[in-house]
Amino acid sequence: MLSALLTKVYVPQRMKTAVKNFYIRDNCHPFKATILIWVQLPMWICLSFALRNMTGAFPGKLAQDLGVLVPALTSEGTLWFPDLTQPDPYWILPIMLGLTNLMVIEMHALRPTKPSKFQRRVTIFLRCLSVAMVPIAASLPTAMSLYWTVSSVFGLGQNLLLKSPKFRRISRIPKIHGESATPYRDMVNSAKDKVLRTNRRKDTVTSTQSKGNS
Repeated sequence: MLSALLTKVYVPQRMKTAVKNFYIRDNCHPFKATILIWVQLPMWICLSFALRNMTGAFPGKLAQDLGVLVPALTSEGTLWFPDLTQPDPYWILPIMLGLTNLMVIEMHALRPTKPSKFQRRVTIFLRCLSVAMVPIAASLPTAMSLYWTVSSVFGLGQNLLLKSPKFRRISRIPKIHGESATPYRDMVNSAKDKVLRTNRRKDTVTSTQSKGNS
């Protein structure tokens, strides 16, 4: 009993110490991967508010008092959105925004290792946020939804490009253990396996329910 209790306390402490030593040795603390996010997020927020102010989408009575600060935006759109101060009438940009964000999230969710409970919760939260962004973007000026959509498409392209071994070697990114030579094929296969597992799970639940009803 005592040895089991000591093991339960001692082993996690040793694991934490070993992981900390790996971070120091290889200079790869996970927080460093989030530095770019903390730089991009304030810029994204500031540009979004700037576009909101330029299009005159102020809250409440302030919109009536100030109006459109850059009148040229009312005629500098293109295709189906000639007026950048009005919401997208066909919801094309908001839907593109939601789908692009979901593609980025699902691409990261197709990891070879089994995700932790926290990672699964974060993935579910981001999926819900991506869906919620569709009606939000549809109610805002097209200038904002266009900016958000272009940013998301660029982010998707950037993530796909960084998975290319050829591009990684050109950018002098060192090869890591377990790096795949065919990342795009692996993502497609992982997506297919995920769909098959989901279908099998649904079939199992359906058959169990039908047996219980009979």
